Amino acid sequence: MAQIAVSSREDSETQSSRAKVAVLYTKPETVLDDIGRLMRLADYQSTLKDDLETILKINISWQVFYPAVSSTPWQLEGVIRTLRMDGFRDLLPSHNGTVVVDAHEGAIKNKHHSVTERYGLPSVYLEEVPWSQYVPKAEMMVLDDIFPDGITIPEMFPGRNIIHLPTMKTHVFTTITGAMKNAFGGLLNHKRHWTHSVIHETLVDLLAIQKEIHPGIFAVMDGTFAGDGPGPRAMRWHEKNVILASSDQVAIDAIAAKMMGIDPMSVKFIRLAHERGLGVGDPRDIEVVGEDIEEVNWNMQASEETFASRGQKLIYWGPLKRLETLLLRTVLAPWSYAASNIYHNGYWYNFVGRRRVKAALQTPWGRLFQKY
Repeated sequence: MAQIAVSSREDSETQSSRAKVAVLYTKPETVLDDIGRLMRLADYQSTLKDDLETILKINISWQVFYPAVSSTPWQLEGVIRTLRMDGFRDLLPSHNGTVVVDAHEGAIKNKHHSVTERYGLPSVYLEEVPWSQYVPKAEMMVLDDIFPDGITIPEMFPGRNIIHLPTMKTHVFTTITGAMKNAFGGLLNHKRHWTHSVIHETLVDLLAIQKEIHPGIFAVMDGTFAGDGPGPRAMRWHEKNVILASSDQVAIDAIAAKMMGIDPMSVKFIRLAHERGLGVGDPRDIEVVGEDIEEVNWNMQASEETFASRGQKLIYWGPLKRLETLLLRTVLAPWSYAASNIYHNGYWYNFVGRRRVKAALQTPWGRLFQKY
């Protein structure tokens, strides 16, 4: 297998001196312009090189539309529009599927395909591009042990800028999911579920790899709809009308957690990344520009479970731990994919989610979604 060689980025210890997160409130009528203002407030042009291709890492956590689960079409369009206005020409919108999510279907149902077609951009599906072995320069916390035969990443990633497009939501395994979690789908292929039992350490390893392979890393987070409860799918949605951006992946997740009512340093992947100098996780050391969010606390619930997540946790951290390899890394593994699909797509979406989607589509953001 070929190996990917790249030059390392500047030392990450300088990150702590310049952590900045931009936060703006927005509305459907102005969101595209607001995303441009947001990105410039966060000084994105000092982070990304306009003479390089830029990957737009879209988040698809479910192939159906459900508020706050996947990147929004206005989030994607606002970023594309801003980049085009500022001279970035080579853009690569990228999707990843999972063992339980069809990215092609998700790109259509979440209206990403409508946006990329409008701007004449190709859609890249990461499971369909070449992957090669990559040997990180940074010491890995867990990935070397999980993948002893070598870590593989998409060949198209090294040497290109990347912009992550996460949403604000809670997660049954990582408390919240944001910019750092968005790399999980991009840098790990279909065996990424092997890392769930050490998911926090995995996200830290992936951020270290990103800093080695990407000349510029940026994130634009959508909180127009935000989700709490047993995410990333079976959540309650809320209209929060907010967008965030930063070149510090740790800092943007920390500020999102703070707004959601969760102590950022209590989230293990944020704390570990902060301690390893990969970004700033302590809100006291982060400059927030745009809105004053000091008193914001949405009191979101991140400890709720579903039937499916309780079963998974029994395998990852409970009495079934000794069976993890047998159940999830052998020919028996498809049982878990089937169980997830039956629960989320068969039961939960039809009996709970569908009526919540119907209500969401009557909101201003829902009406904007339908226009795409």
